[in-house]
Amino acid sequence: MTVNEDSFTLWKHREEIAESMIPIIGKLHRERDVTVLLHSRSLVNKSVVSILKTHRFARQIAGVELSVTDTLPFLQALTALDLGPSQIDIGLLAEAYQADDRGLSVAEFTAEAVAGATGANKIEGAEGRDVVLYGFGRIGRLVARLLIEKAGSGNGLRLRAIVVRGGGDQDIVKRASLLRRDSIHGQFQGTITVDEANSTLVANGNTIKVIYANDPSEVDYTEYGIKNAILIDNTGKWRDREGLSQHLRPGIDKVVLTAPGKGDVPNIVHGVNHDTIKPDEQILSCASCTTNAIVPPLKAMDDEFGVLRGHVETVHSFTNDQNLLDNYHKSDRRGRSAPLNMVITETGAASAVAKALPDLKAPITGSSIRVPVPDVSIAILSLRLGRETDREEVLEYLRGVSLTSPLKRQIDFTNAPDSVSSDFIGSRHASIVDAGATKVDGDNAILYLWYDNEFGYSCQVIRVVQHVSGVEYPTYPSPAV
Repeated sequence: MTVNEDSFTLWKHREEIAESMIPIIGKLHRERDVTVLLHSRSLVNKSVVSILKTHRFARQIAGVELSVTDTLPFLQALTALDLGPSQIDIGLLAEAYQADDRGLSVAEFTAEAVAGATGANKIEGAEGRDVVLYGFGRIGRLVARLLIEKAGSGNGLRLRAIVVRGGGDQDIVKRASLLRRDSIHGQFQGTITVDEANSTLVANGNTIKVIYANDPSEVDYTEYGIKNAILIDNTGKWRDREGLSQHLRPGIDKVVLTAPGKGDVPNIVHGVNHDTIKPDEQILSCASCTTNAIVPPLKAMDDEFGVLRGHVETVHSFTNDQNLLDNYHKSDRRGRSAPLNMVITETGAASAVAKALPDLKAPITGSSIRVPVPDVSIAILSLRLGRETDREEVLEYLRGVSLTSPLKRQIDFTNAPDSVSSDFIGSRHASIVDAGATKVDGDNAILYLWYDNEFGYSCQVIRVVQHVSGVEYPTYPSPAV
């Protein structure tokens, strides 16, 4: 047998193993509300090839490639346990097992590592929380996709309604089409049925009411059987407490804004300050995509090296707020053609750092340039550190943060030498550290942080909503503190 034949035989064997993993992952998700992860990447509803690619990607962050032959025994061990709702990272399980020298079997080690989610320790599945989307633009539709994807066993978040202004004939058909197909993020993973007569969409079995209203005051959500719901305002029309309070109508318990909040509205970056949300807080903001991209690595760097001051320059994809061709705009430069120009503009991300990281005393400045790409941006974070270090120490530290720290869902890490922006479309992390571009000289460090300003940010929004709704389940093995 030739080398090529050996490689192909090995590939087919791995395909077979990955194929056997799919029903186990699906059953755990549907019946027990358990999400199986591999280095923070969900394996739920993934294809054979996607599972294999996720295993191979581990070499970029962990330094070595994982094989499905390494992780399958841990997945099989999970099926024998009395698991409750949780997220279980089989990549971290396999890695921790290899480092363990006690001679335990895979089954014994797995049972010990996830003990907090089994038997008398397991939490009960959430009763379910209604969610309403107010607005259905770029972020609204991606959040809708994520809510539908995460419906899982039916015990978590339930997208019950979308509120939009009427758009004329076949309005609901056109909105369904925009949800079904996206020029950047691709096809919706599932099926969508339109019921024009009842003004509803049925997406992967989830019945979603489309409510037409020009103003929050026009809607009584209890008329649609919606109660105790979390409303996600993705219009950005109202950003202070007074304006957002208009959403607190019958049936709505909390309001989450997908834009920076003004005044005393808390700006929340999940992973950094989500645990400061007061139980009785009804209005909060998820800050901006750029704030979510820079605050987690900024916190990580401050924790380890100290940060005396910093500047962030964002090179940001264009958005719907800009004009396709030169035309009037209330902001001077944003009126110039977005696909044809680099446009200098302002960013509030630097000033928003103080809200998310009040203990950080270092002054942070910022500016932004919009560039002719439709999605994925990069933040260049230049820092004066509290002590001298070198490039190797910084990269090894950030690699570890991306793998095992409480910020592992926010910070990703790549050392691919040819990375470009389109590689990160669909990333679920708030930011991705580009190892190859990182520069360190004594107490000065420059980090290049990629981020999908649409999808990665939408994932952060969902995490905040899960947290305030009580359906943010614990992850095992527990991240290092």
